[in-house]
Amino acid sequence: MAAGSASGQAASGTGSRLFLDTPITYLKGVGPKRAEMLGKLDIYTAGDLLFHVPHRYEDASTIAHISSLSPGMDATVMGRVVSKGVIPTRKGLRIFQAVVRDSTGMIEVSWPGQPFLDRTIQKDDVLLLTGSVRFFHGRQLHPREFVNLGPDEEGTAGGRVLAVYPATEGLSVKVLRGLIDSHLEALLRQVTDYLPSWVWQEAGVPMLADALRMVHRPQSLAEARAGRARLAFEELFFVQLLHRRANALAREDRVGVAMVNRRDLTTRVRERLPYELTGAQTRALREIFADMCSPRRMHRLLQGDVGSGKTVVALFAALLAMENGYQAAIMAPTELLAEQHMGTLSGLLAPVGIEPILVTGRLGARERRAAAERLAADEPLLVVGTHALVQEATSFARLGFVTIDEQHRFGVEQRAALGAKGQNPDVLLMSATPIPRSLALTLYGDLDISTLEERPAGRLPVRTALRPESARERVLQFVDREVAAGRQAYVVYPVIEESEKTDLKAATTMHAELAAGPFAHRRTQLLHGRMPSHERDDVMRRFRDGEIDILVATTVIEVGIDVANATVMLIEHPERFGLSQLHQLRGRVGRGAGESYCILLGDVGQETAERLQLFVATDDGFEIARADLRMRGMGDLFGERQSGVPAFKVADPLVDIELNLLARDTAERVLASDPALTADRHAALRRVLGERYGRSLALFRVG
Repeated sequence: MAAGSASGQAASGTGSRLFLDTPITYLKGVGPKRAEMLGKLDIYTAGDLLFHVPHRYEDASTIAHISSLSPGMDATVMGRVVSKGVIPTRKGLRIFQAVVRDSTGMIEVSWPGQPFLDRTIQKDDVLLLTGSVRFFHGRQLHPREFVNLGPDEEGTAGGRVLAVYPATEGLSVKVLRGLIDSHLEALLRQVTDYLPSWVWQEAGVPMLADALRMVHRPQSLAEARAGRARLAFEELFFVQLLHRRANALAREDRVGVAMVNRRDLTTRVRERLPYELTGAQTRALREIFADMCSPRRMHRLLQGDVGSGKTVVALFAALLAMENGYQAAIMAPTELLAEQHMGTLSGLLAPVGIEPILVTGRLGARERRAAAERLAADEPLLVVGTHALVQEATSFARLGFVTIDEQHRFGVEQRAALGAKGQNPDVLLMSATPIPRSLALTLYGDLDISTLEERPAGRLPVRTALRPESARERVLQFVDREVAAGRQAYVVYPVIEESEKTDLKAATTMHAELAAGPFAHRRTQLLHGRMPSHERDDVMRRFRDGEIDILVATTVIEVGIDVANATVMLIEHPERFGLSQLHQLRGRVGRGAGESYCILLGDVGQETAERLQLFVATDDGFEIARADLRMRGMGDLFGERQSGVPAFKVADPLVDIELNLLARDTAERVLASDPALTADRHAALRRVLGERYGRSLALFRVG
């Protein structure tokens, strides 16, 4: 159980004693249907419910009377819905509006572009609303956020702190609050603290039972913050324990091959490069070479923005291994990306007479046999491939270096399987998803980290603009002019098919509309994630080869191949994408020498427009990642995080910097006195580590 269970058997029926490991279905007020909805929030036991903590609070003493609101104010109000409806505009934008009333008056509340709220907000519901007051045919509130408290919510007394829980469709905040409140006392009686008392005392945070009471029933916002600090600290502490223990084990058995920097192949290739390496690339290579020339096995993450030159860095590391008589492998997540790397590397290596080999699932029987023979021979070589490299049939004679590109697209097991193909080969992981260093050091504390923060000279920035729906015709004409000039374009949509639940334009529908209308004289093609992988690859190859003018797609192109001739990225409904995702999409253009453009098309509210303007104003992926994390949280940025890496439910390493440093120092002190956590005093720590992070313990080889 994720929360850490008390000893004893689960209760088997109503009236039985409640334990933390009691299945959620046995709790009063939870039936099979509600249990299914709770499962969407990862709540399966009573303990999971107890550890489902609020993600924010509202203090009733800060709630303003509606009669006191005036344009220009920013306020929080609570009122009951007296009327509601969806209002269309001449520009095609649909606005959901509701009139809410408290004891002092009424105000109109407006949600531009969110007509779907008409299905979830009902007349007589009580809404808690926070936003700016504007003048538009009278006073109007534009909420940044709101909570639907349901039709029966009683007024809050001054000073009461209202917990707002993460909820899901069909399971309101009010239901969750009632469920937790009714079982809180019984569950708190089952809680025992698993942290040694000196740990939480020196950290200046409450003991566990007090912290859980503080987060669920705070008497003040300060008390809620204190309870949250304890839960955030322990999350950071456990992750730091995991990483530091993993690092210690890795250093013990990470006996690698001590390479010698002979400056043979590396110098010859560098002298023939068509460009100069950036300062960041040179620094990263210095760090990588130092690792590879030490007797310790390298385990390093190379992170850099789109187009920062990670592949070239990996090439020089591979050349160092080849100089020392070893084989080197570069693994990519798709066949197309592997083929692209093959083409790039072949061009750079041709002047020195080195020909890489390609290993993918598309190879015919004869090609597979030829590749297998070369891999089995005890001679230096560079192999580029996909997950086919980790299959049992692929065998290396002397693998000394491994690079895994777009490493977050592979499971930890796949990465480990490639690393196990040789005798402790050096491993370099690469990621094009920029992560602020403070967060990277926490998420990947078991890795050494190199960062490429510079772009190669001569690469033009992509011109980016946000355009309203009224500019649609002009935008499509611009795309057509680019195609007429011999260029190619992407048009991206957030969903594949239209749905009654949303008013979003969909890729399939819009492809048909564009192909029959404004782009009828162009070669258009549809691409989305439900297509079989071989069909997707075929479409991308045809686009790469210039057989398609305009690719209408979903975010399946987010990690794609370089198409130097593609100069336009048109993204509809940009409000449905995170900033980091928009940045990855923008990175699909600007790969050639010509000027490129990224156009965000759609009518958005003021808050969303401010967020998107930040994206328009900068092409710094690290700055965009910071903004995305502040606005959307880690779940959106790391939606495809590799399995097994611990995630954070409460802590935020970008915000909890002091807590994180304290957690790191505390973890080091604990492990210094008991490296394997085998002492009796750490039995509770071992138990909770196993319950929460069992998968991570296995993957990090922590025991």
